[in-house]
Amino acid sequence: MHTICPSTTPVAAPAHAASHRWKVLAVGVAANATFSAAANGMPTTAIWLRSGYHLSNTQLGVALGAMGLGVALSELPWGIATDRWGDRPVLLTGLLGTMLALLALLLWITPASGTVPPLWALAAGLAAVGVLGGSVNGASGRAVMRWFGAGERGFAMSIRQTAVPLGGGLGALVLPSLASRYGFMPVFGALACACALSAFFTWRWMHEPDFSAEAATGPHNASTGVSAIKPPPPLQNRKVWRMVAAIGLLCVPQFAILSYATVFLHDHGHLGLAAITAVMVALQAGAMVMRIWSGRHTDRRANRPAWLRGSAWVALASFVLLGIAASGHAPGWVLMTAVVVAGIAVSAWHGVAYTELATEAGGANAGTALGMANTAVYVGLFLTPIAIPHLLAASSWPVVWWLAGLVALAARPLFPKP
Repeated sequence: MHTICPSTTPVAAPAHAASHRWKVLAVGVAANATFSAAANGMPTTAIWLRSGYHLSNTQLGVALGAMGLGVALSELPWGIATDRWGDRPVLLTGLLGTMLALLALLLWITPASGTVPPLWALAAGLAAVGVLGGSVNGASGRAVMRWFGAGERGFAMSIRQTAVPLGGGLGALVLPSLASRYGFMPVFGALACACALSAFFTWRWMHEPDFSAEAATGPHNASTGVSAIKPPPPLQNRKVWRMVAAIGLLCVPQFAILSYATVFLHDHGHLGLAAITAVMVALQAGAMVMRIWSGRHTDRRANRPAWLRGSAWVALASFVLLGIAASGHAPGWVLMTAVVVAGIAVSAWHGVAYTELATEAGGANAGTALGMANTAVYVGLFLTPIAIPHLLAASSWPVVWWLAGLVALAARPLFPKP
């Protein structure tokens, strides 16, 4: 049963809070971008991962999905830990642990001197990166909810969510070149260095606010003392579970693009490294712009549920077009454009969805709710790369893209009604 919270007078924010909250947001962006460079950047090396580790397409799917499995297993525990102990210790533990896991991959699980590590070792190493790196998702999201007021959270959360395409774009820009020219030791080394740098900024700037969550940005954004209904805990909240399922489903076509667009453009479109890299960077850059715009747009119009439902239709339409382009003998620039459009369309909604989810759960439980959502997201990251080779063997690229669009449409009724 819902309970009524007593009316309280908000505590004024300290003078430094208005500026420091942007440092907290910057830490969240850095931490998420670092992990995204691994989670979304590694799939852009799929061609060289396949050849360097002597993998079949099915084995490649297992390797690419392993990191997603690791995140899926750890997201909820990380979220609960964040709500209990705070963002700073969770982020520091996760980033430093991820750095060590990447160094282990560099030292012991890279092809060298004619020796190729077995698939199980590669998958285990990438899964460990996922288990430890999953800490960044719930922790930095909870910090945004505590430091920013209700009228800015969509914008702030969308900026934080741009870290995913930012990191993925940087990974797409750097990692394929490193993998193709020098192998995977510098790939894992570059990612480990990025984790160390993000851990330093977390240690320097990530602190809990010393005022109430409702007054996180000062009196102009604080609660006016009106009684509010306290939502049930996230694990007992049906609305939270519906949104978690919707977010998980809508991420499936996104992971289909991120995991296999490079293989599609190489095998089906016969495009080279420069063209493929340009596509993946353009996709991530477009996703960043759209995430920031959508956060600002929905803050101003207070229309997050309607925006999320519309996003499912847009994703379906873009994947239908991609499937049509793949079904004929379209020139390379058409395939490139279709991949970029579909990737942006299925990536623009993240910040809006996470803000709506955290708002429904309440600031004190945001870490748990975001952990639930990210568990669903990374279950998709685990299953999608494994499923696509089987779908491709039984059908064709157009069928793969059309089915991905239908999965996006299935998310629509699970988002809250306007």
